[in-house]
Amino acid sequence: FMTDLAPRPRSAYPHFLAITTRWMDNDAYGHVNNVTYYSYFDTAVNTHLIHAGGLAPERDAVVGYVVESACRFHLPLSFPQVIDAGLAVAKVGTSSVTYVIGLFAEGSPDAAATGHFVHVWVDRATQRPVPWGWLFQTSRALQMSSCSVITGTPEPCTSSGSRPSMSIRTTSRSWIIMSITTPTSTERNVM
Repeated sequence: FMTDLAPRPRSAYPHFLAITTRWMDNDAYGHVNNVTYYSYFDTAVNTHLIHAGGLAPERDAVVGYVVESACRFHLPLSFPQVIDAGLAVAKVGTSSVTYVIGLFAEGSPDAAATGHFVHVWVDRATQRPVPWGWLFQTSRALQMSSCSVITGTPEPCTSSGSRPSMSIRTTSRSWIIMSITTPTSTERNVM
């Protein structure tokens, strides 16, 4: 799965995080080194999951591994700029979430870089993928608020394109467990 990395407007991202560049982020050419952009993607996604979703990476039984990331550069960034990192969800798989990140110079309407970042959620003990049901409420909320911008539809993103149903229960670790099912063809006709 490869996300379209064309520049998107700020309105394509329902969540933003301000990231301060550091002196060491610049390379010999006076702009942020290309490798550093991936660190900004990681920071944007995980900060959101920690603060909005209750992720506790040091102790949770389910952890997200980055299995794919990509970046397209549009404009240079450099220290001491502040970066506005926009975050949206492009796709939810069986045990994965694909995020789309836009990096903007503070206050700029134009994306300096666009990237994607794929988390696969695995059981820490077994190292096996865990179905979508173990993902956080924040992923679902992020998906609901951003899918219309990414896909042009007001419905939540699904791999099949149909509207999922959902049940939620909270566990003792502040995880939100979700059971998402795709409607049958009979149910689709009713919706």
